[in-house]
Amino acid sequence: MAFKAEYIWIDGTEPTPLMRSKTRIMPDGSTEFPIWGFDGSSTNQAPGANSDCVLRPVYDCADPIRGGNDRLVLCEVLLPDMTPHPTNTRATCAEVAEKFASEEAWFGIEQEYTLFEADGQQPLGFPEGGFPGPQGPYYCGVGTDLIFGREISEVHASACIDAGIGIAGTNAEVMPGQWEFQVGPLGPLEVSDQLWVSRWLLHRVAEDYEVVVSIDPKPVRGDWNGAGCHTNYSTKAMRESYQPIIDACEALGKNIQEHIQNYGSGNENRLTGLHETQSINEFSYGVSDRGASIRIPWQVEVDQKGYLEDRRPASNMDPYLVTRLLIQTTCG
Repeated sequence: MAFKAEYIWIDGTEPTPLMRSKTRIMPDGSTEFPIWGFDGSSTNQAPGANSDCVLRPVYDCADPIRGGNDRLVLCEVLLPDMTPHPTNTRATCAEVAEKFASEEAWFGIEQEYTLFEADGQQPLGFPEGGFPGPQGPYYCGVGTDLIFGREISEVHASACIDAGIGIAGTNAEVMPGQWEFQVGPLGPLEVSDQLWVSRWLLHRVAEDYEVVVSIDPKPVRGDWNGAGCHTNYSTKAMRESYQPIIDACEALGKNIQEHIQNYGSGNENRLTGLHETQSINEFSYGVSDRGASIRIPWQVEVDQKGYLEDRRPASNMDPYLVTRLLIQTTCG
C-alpha cells in the first residue's frame, strides 16, 4: 500500500520566507526519498523562462497530522545543476557545522509566535476594535480570561512529540494570544531542520482552527512585548568551564552588525531597549539580565559552566543563519 510524503521547503519570499509543501505518493516500503522538482517562478525562486528548481530531502520524520506510515520530508532547494539555490542557507550552515564539528556546538531555540483571528488582523484575546488589559498576568497564566489559543499550543506540542521532533517545552507568553515552544538542545543542523518542520506543523495545526500564525517580531505596536527566537548556545568547552562563555560574549561583541543583519526582518521594531530587550544599536552581556543582548543564566555563573542565551534573534529568524553565525563568530 502506498503512503504520502509531504515535501516541505523554504521559499524565496522577502523579507521573510514562507514555507511551502506538496505531497508525493510513495510506494509501500520506500525508505529513500528521491529528489523532486517544483516551479520556482511561483515561489520567488526562479524566473518563468527558467523556472525549474530541485528539492533534495535532508530530514524526514513521522507525519503526525496524517498518521500511519506517512512522512514529513524537509528539503533544501537546489538549482538544476545540483548546486545550492541562492535562498538555500542550509548549505553554508552545513559547511560551518562540519568545519567546527570538534567544538560540539549545541543549541536550544525558543520560538515565540502570535495567534490571530482568521482575518490576520486581530490577535486572539484582543477585543474587537480595542485592547485587553496590560501585559502582566498572561505569561504562563491560566484561566479563560487570560489564556487564548491553548488548544493550538497543546495539539502542536503533541504533534511535535509524535513526529519525533526534539521539542523541550511550551508556555503562554506575555501578550494575549502569544505563545512559545522550545526545540533542543541539538546540533546546528538538527535544531534548524527540526525548528523549520515544527514551524510548518504549527501553521498546519492552526489551519484546522482557522487561526493565523504570525512570527512577526512586533506583531502589535505599542506597549507590548515583541516576539523573539532566543537562542541558547554552548560548545563543549563552555559546558566544562566558565571562561569560554565570557570569551564567546566578547567575540560576539566584536561582530555585532553581521549578526543583527541576519537575525530577522523587522527586528528594529522589537529591539528598542524596552520590553526585555537591549537596543539594536547597543551590545551588552550580563548574568541574569534580560535587558542584555546576551544573557548568562544565573545557574551558569553558580556552576561556572554551561551556556549563553543570545536574546537578539527575532521570531522570524532563519535558524541556519543564526546557528552558523554563532559558531563562526565564537569558534573561528
